[in-house]
Amino acid sequence: MELRRRLSCWRRSRWPGHAMVCTMLALIVIVTVVDVLSPPEVHLGPFLVAAPAITSSFAGPRLTALVGGIAVVAQVIVAILRTTPLDVNHLAQITTLALMSLLATFFAHLRVEHEKEVTQLRSVSETAQRVLLRPIPRRIGPLRIASVYLAAEAEAQIGGDLYAAVRTDNGTRLIVGDVRGKGLEAVNEAALTLGAFRAAAHRQAELPELIALLEQALSSDLTDPAAHDDPEEAESFVTVLIADLPDAEPVLRMIACGHPPPLLIRDGLVVALEVDRPAPPLGLTQFAPTDLNVASFAFEPNDTLLLYTDGVIEARDATGAFYPLADRVAGWPARDPERLLRRLCDDLFRYAGGRLGDDAALLAVHRTPSPTPRRDPGATRRPASPPPPPQQAAPPC
Repeated sequence: MELRRRLSCWRRSRWPGHAMVCTMLALIVIVTVVDVLSPPEVHLGPFLVAAPAITSSFAGPRLTALVGGIAVVAQVIVAILRTTPLDVNHLAQITTLALMSLLATFFAHLRVEHEKEVTQLRSVSETAQRVLLRPIPRRIGPLRIASVYLAAEAEAQIGGDLYAAVRTDNGTRLIVGDVRGKGLEAVNEAALTLGAFRAAAHRQAELPELIALLEQALSSDLTDPAAHDDPEEAESFVTVLIADLPDAEPVLRMIACGHPPPLLIRDGLVVALEVDRPAPPLGLTQFAPTDLNVASFAFEPNDTLLLYTDGVIEARDATGAFYPLADRVAGWPARDPERLLRRLCDDLFRYAGGRLGDDAALLAVHRTPSPTPRRDPGATRRPASPPPPPQQAAPPC
């Protein structure tokens, strides 16, 4: 069954290429027949070069060379039927067609090699993304979670956006962040941030202490000029939002370090959870010292929390208007995080014309209602009181 499925997929993937090859062969036949039947002063041989040229755009070098060879043979047949292959006009057409077929074959070879490199790059980037951004379980305690990473460039599936979830003794901690800049430097800072968060989030009781540890872990790399070739990269920083969601309390505690506020979706209404005094991004706290105040918000059962990076709200349409995230999700069903993110991603790409200007990360968290307590099947049950003894009937008089 698996072999049949693979063969079926292979045939479906090969069918468009086979159809195009048949179209090119039909083009060669049509041009040849019309050229033979045309008046002596009409020459359609130059149209044959379209066959190998078009074939090189979707086929490999071997198939392109085969189509080019057939086109050259067709041109020779036209020359034989009309005059002679040694005619100056036909000889020039045959020579030109042969050279163009060789060029098309060479370009097909270059295209195939480039596609191999792109495929390998995508494979490596996807593997690195799975290592860096570990898949978040769909269910953590009373939370249902869905996440998605949207790369601005199709060839590079990773960047400076990050997210993670860590389970604690009494709840779940989340992080969403964005590293300034792009490329390998941004990936390196994202890896440092996630590594420090995963190492400390499960054992730190207070969020300010966790932020301090993240700052300490990043400060050595962010402020070390020797770690960056470009002086501007040494001034990088990371915007993060860390949230603490206790299992037993319908509350959300968070600290925003220069990060956009999350959205709380409740009964179709959307509220941006703005903090009074946001902290500066990681890497800049030494230049703008401030108290790390923990903001608390109600996060009740059936509420959904939407966390995101600025790549979402900075997406533009054809007129240059930013994507209105809060207005778009208002009224959408939000109790299924995966369905919510699928709809949001489709709407975002339609709004931006199919391509984002920056990487984006999305995290949807839904708090499910507390389950009804169940009786422990192993608990000791109270024995039922014995039924009363049956009353005897009075003897007859």
